[in-house]
Amino acid sequence: MNSTSALLPDRPAAEQESPVLIVDDLRTQIHTPRGDVQAVDGISFTLGRGKTLGIVGESGSGKSVLGRTIMGLYSTGPTMTVSGRVLIAGKDVHTLGASGLRELWGSDVGMVFQDPMTALNPVKKVGVHLTESLRRHRTMNRAQAKAHAAELLNLVGIPEPRRRLDQYPHELSGGMRQRVVIAMSLANEPALLIADEPTTALDVTVQKQILDLLDRLQDELGMAIVLISHNLGVVAGRADRVAVMYAGRVVETADAAALFGLPHHPYTEALLEAIPRLDQPPHVRLAAIDGAPPNMVAPPIGCRFAPRCRYAQSDCTLAPPSLDGAVTRGIATPGHSFACYHPVNAGGQ
Repeated sequence: MNSTSALLPDRPAAEQESPVLIVDDLRTQIHTPRGDVQAVDGISFTLGRGKTLGIVGESGSGKSVLGRTIMGLYSTGPTMTVSGRVLIAGKDVHTLGASGLRELWGSDVGMVFQDPMTALNPVKKVGVHLTESLRRHRTMNRAQAKAHAAELLNLVGIPEPRRRLDQYPHELSGGMRQRVVIAMSLANEPALLIADEPTTALDVTVQKQILDLLDRLQDELGMAIVLISHNLGVVAGRADRVAVMYAGRVVETADAAALFGLPHHPYTEALLEAIPRLDQPPHVRLAAIDGAPPNMVAPPIGCRFAPRCRYAQSDCTLAPPSLDGAVTRGIATPGHSFACYHPVNAGGQ
């Protein structure tokens, strides 16, 4: 396929201007034998068409749970309680029910999972993975769906796409499997793509190819993207805005340039200091963050980062700081919010 015009969604102007994703006070509580874990704790944001939100943080910070809750993969039941609102293309995810979610997935939202091998059924050929969704959501016969599936593989840069349709996932490399997962998520031209660690376990060259591919497809298809990663280097230069998560909460959010250029939360500063730099001499010890994330069954009463924070004071342990710390500290910058009583770089405003 020489152009993606055939895949470009024709959406009304009003829909293009309204937010694709609205998350309002979202909370995901997991019930375990040891107690309840607040994996996602009061997160709110909006995301417009053609924009990318990067969500970063250590492993265990709640990033993947947030992405799956937005997707509607988690809902209230015996082992979990979900509250708050998620609107995707104007549809309330947590009121749709099973049949409504099946229509939402693929048509309005797609997801790229961390491990492409577990996201693909090992006993189904690549073509079946793609044509099942196409035939469900579109009026295509078997031949039409197979032809369109080949176009999708070509779109994501897989050579000899028609031959690949008849191969099983284990016959493809890790990078090619990830491209298949991306093709599946784009099959029905969703308005929103959730990419959860899309470059995990891939070598650096393939990582760049996958990220460049997502950038190109976003430009051509006009998708909104939620890019989840523990790697700040992946998010830098790829996201319009960045939200930093720690222990289930967003502790800082800002435009990407502002957050990487002048972070205000000590956790964000510590994450940036831990990034290896090309101008450092070889074998330099990386700046690690002391301590460990809190026990989420019984998290600290105050700031959850306080036990590991070099700037923590007594008031940090009394009550959790709100995300409007920029306003209360008088160093507000439009669109830059942080949850900290003693922010860093406060004199830089």
